[in-house]
Amino acid sequence: MSAACLPMPLAMIESPRSEPEDADLVRRAASGEMRAFEALYRRHCGRVHGAVWRLSGMNETRAEELTQEAFVRAWQKLGSFRFESAFTTWLHRLAVNVALMDLRSRDPGEQVDDGVLETLGDPAPAHCVGERADLERAISALPPRARAVLVLHDIEGWKHEEIGRELGMAVGSSKAQLHRARGLLRHALGDGDE
Repeated sequence: MSAACLPMPLAMIESPRSEPEDADLVRRAASGEMRAFEALYRRHCGRVHGAVWRLSGMNETRAEELTQEAFVRAWQKLGSFRFESAFTTWLHRLAVNVALMDLRSRDPGEQVDDGVLETLGDPAPAHCVGERADLERAISALPPRARAVLVLHDIEGWKHEEIGRELGMAVGSSKAQLHRARGLLRHALGDGDE
């Protein structure tokens, strides 16, 4: 399945027009049609990979494994999807949960694969690519829980209440971890004087 997944782990915004088509694909996949599930995979693997890549501290190998695990779980649980939300929302939540469970079980000292940072090049100016690599490296170096809160809040758009429930912490702790993560990022990026 990974051949269709984008190598660049950016969050992809799904268009509202894709929801009816996703619903049809989900129904067909839930009845056992593998091609329908493959189409869902191709449509959503970039966003799923982007989320788990950041949560795993930019560990490319781990992100690939977690992306695959998320889609395996989605296949297994597809029959339980109730169409109460968009499929992309359900899938993204499932993938983040897979990554968070992995995060809880991992050694916090695992490092980012520096080779991944070299391939972050968009067709953007070189200084932007370098700054982005610095930012991604700084995020990956954050303590795991601070990184998780930062990624979920600032990148994925979760509210502190959701983060608190998912990570088993009080809302105030989520806010404190976010404040800590942002401070550590400022310091790591040389903006600690602000």
